[in-house]
Amino acid sequence: MTERIVIIGADAAGMSAAHQALRTAERNGRDLQVTVLDKGRYTSYSACGIPYWMAGDVPSGDALVGRTPAEHREAGIDLRLESEVTVVDLAGRQVKLADGQTVAYDELVVATGAPAAIPPWAQAEDGTAYDRVGPVKTLEDGEAWLGRFARAGEGAHLVIIGGNYIGVEMAEIALKRGLGVTVLTRSRVMSLLEPEMSERVALAMTEAGVEVILDAEITGLRVCDGVVCGVEWEGGGRDCDLVVLAVGVEPATGFLADSGLPMGPSGGLRAEPTGRVADGVWAAGDCCEVRRRLAGDWAFLPLGTHANKAGRALGDNLGGGSLTFDGVLETSITRFEGGGQYVEIARTGLSIDDARGAGFDPVSLLTQGSTASGYMVEAEPMDILVTADRGSRRLLGVQIVGGHGSGKRIDTAAAVLWHEGTVDDLAWMDLSYSPPFSTAWEVLQVAARRVAEQI
Repeated sequence: MTERIVIIGADAAGMSAAHQALRTAERNGRDLQVTVLDKGRYTSYSACGIPYWMAGDVPSGDALVGRTPAEHREAGIDLRLESEVTVVDLAGRQVKLADGQTVAYDELVVATGAPAAIPPWAQAEDGTAYDRVGPVKTLEDGEAWLGRFARAGEGAHLVIIGGNYIGVEMAEIALKRGLGVTVLTRSRVMSLLEPEMSERVALAMTEAGVEVILDAEITGLRVCDGVVCGVEWEGGGRDCDLVVLAVGVEPATGFLADSGLPMGPSGGLRAEPTGRVADGVWAAGDCCEVRRRLAGDWAFLPLGTHANKAGRALGDNLGGGSLTFDGVLETSITRFEGGGQYVEIARTGLSIDDARGAGFDPVSLLTQGSTASGYMVEAEPMDILVTADRGSRRLLGVQIVGGHGSGKRIDTAAAVLWHEGTVDDLAWMDLSYSPPFSTAWEVLQVAARRVAEQI
């Protein structure tokens, strides 16, 4: 008997689920009919690569597409683009599209992602978007920004509202394009970091020529003759030509608001490790909240790495398998480069405040070191902050800000965290050494050892 699977959303989570479901079903002798509906024009693309396309480091938007619609269809998936789902009838097991069509299902997968948040002050009175203002989230956004940059020309001034990942990355891109740059953030640059690490990132950006304004509560945009010409915040303002909105994203679950499906305060769905949300309903990706392994709570942490893994596990279960998505550590990495400055920025695990909130007694210490042996030309400064629990000695978190080659060290810390290791495990595990790559005592391990000694 053929099982009808309908997936809403054709990006990372949705298409991972679709392909894995078909592969696992074939191994298990099950017959699946997989239909994927998406209101957009693109599938399976790297949103994280969009800023680098805008910088000219990636030749085209097409280069960011992992699989084209044709390739998905060749794999046996009934992919329908520009097909927006407006109503889900859970009792009748069917979805209704904006054009009035209905599609029946036996199992429904919600993988609708999380579009960029657009504050009310960023829109005209009639609700339309300003031409010189926009987010950086989709390939369509990338196309729009390339057009804005071309019209504005070199020497224009860009204001970026938001100082986390996309804000830092867009500052780099703007410098490369010869624009003046101001970053406005309501708290700190890279506020996911501890203050002393955040300050290091802000300093590098400032020394590169970026104007960084902290604690800026935006009150509105300044409009001149119908065109945005500035940004205003409590106690200040700045003339500009372009405005990037980097204030976060929101789960695309509004069409399920009255469904009774389990959701968190963010609006994100809460799925089991298998991807199941309720009878006949599954979900994965940025439209979901996820479990934090260390704190044990739910959080809205939209990342492509989470979406791909959760989608694959979900698809495996749809096909009769048993994979699970077992939570996250909040591991992430980015960089800032420009004006003679370069820093890699990485983190994993809990912040000090989150560790206390989860019932731990955190001990934290900042260690400064070098990415390579000091006598090597490759050596660059690196700061590492390690946090551990005083009682159990369990490693709780690591943050890194440093030069070339520093950031990916975070994955070693993440591996220890994933397996609930101690700060001693990190300090004494067998890691590689060669002067171009590290010091004889790897600085990450020195940092862990110092915290162990302090405990």
